[in-house]
Amino acid sequence: MAVDTRAPTPTWTWVDGEWLEGNPPLIGPVSHAMWLGSTVFDGARWFDGLTPDLDLHCQRINRSAMAIGLKPTMTPEEIERLALEGVSRFDGKTALYIKPMYWAEHGAPGSVVAAGADSTRFALCLFESPMHTAKPHSLTLSPFRRPSPECAMTEAKTGSLYPNSGRMILEARARGFDNALVRDLTGNVVETASSNVFMVRDGVVFTPIANRTFLAGITRARVIGLLRQAGFDVREVTLSPEDFLSADEVFTTGNYSKIAPVSRLDGREYAQTTVAARALELYMEFARRPRATT
Repeated sequence: MAVDTRAPTPTWTWVDGEWLEGNPPLIGPVSHAMWLGSTVFDGARWFDGLTPDLDLHCQRINRSAMAIGLKPTMTPEEIERLALEGVSRFDGKTALYIKPMYWAEHGAPGSVVAAGADSTRFALCLFESPMHTAKPHSLTLSPFRRPSPECAMTEAKTGSLYPNSGRMILEARARGFDNALVRDLTGNVVETASSNVFMVRDGVVFTPIANRTFLAGITRARVIGLLRQAGFDVREVTLSPEDFLSADEVFTTGNYSKIAPVSRLDGREYAQTTVAARALELYMEFARRPRATT
C-alpha cells in the first residue's frame, strides 16, 4: 500500500540531511516514540519576513530533549540556520509554523520503557499556517487539571502532555466554548489548555506565577518584559478562578497566535481589550526591530 504523504498545507521537512516535501513517514511501529511517547517539539513563527525569538525556541527544544532523557543532535544555531533555509522554500505569502522535533527510536539498554538517548533523531518541519492574532475567544473552567512535576515531565515541551490538553479543549467545545481555563492540582489557575493567560484589574496586569506545572512560554516572557518597559505594573502571582471572573480584561499569549483577547469566561463577558491591544502593538514593534549581528 502506498503511504499518503500529503499535508494539509504546503509543508517541508528536513531530516537526515535532506529536505522532503509533504508529510514524509518518519516513525515506524517499533519506534520508541510511536508506542511510548518519547517526543519533544518546539514552535516558532515566520510572518511578514519576521522570526521573533526564533533563537530562543531553538534553544528550548534542546532543553526539552534533555529533560526527557534524549540527547540533542543539533546545536541551537544549526537549527536556526536550517529554519531560515526552510523559510526560503515557501512563497512568502502566508505565515509559517517552524517546528523542530526530537524523538527516540529505541529504548535504553536493559529497558524498553526508558528512551535510549543514543537513538535520538531530529527533524525540522515548516508548514503554512495563517496567524489568528487578536481573534477574540471564549473560555470555560476545565474540570481537568495540569499535573505537577512529580506526575509528569512538565518542564519539557513534550508530546506526552498534549492528550490532556486535547481532552480539555474537546470538553470545552462540547459546552460551546473555544478553549479552557486550567488549574493545577491545588486549584490555582495556571494557563489555558493551549496558551498562557493574563488578566487585568484596576490597570494592573496579572499572570499566574510559574510554578513548574505549566510551560511558562517564550511569548509570555516577552510580553511581560514589553509591558513593564511600557510602564505597566505586571505581577506574577497565584490566581484563582474567582480572580479571573472579577477581572476587567483577560487575554492569552502563545507562539501560535501571539496575543488574543478573551471575550468570555463561562458567564462573565469582557468588554475591554485595551491592554491586549497594547501588548500586541508592543510585540509587533519588537518583532520588527533589526536583529543584532555578531
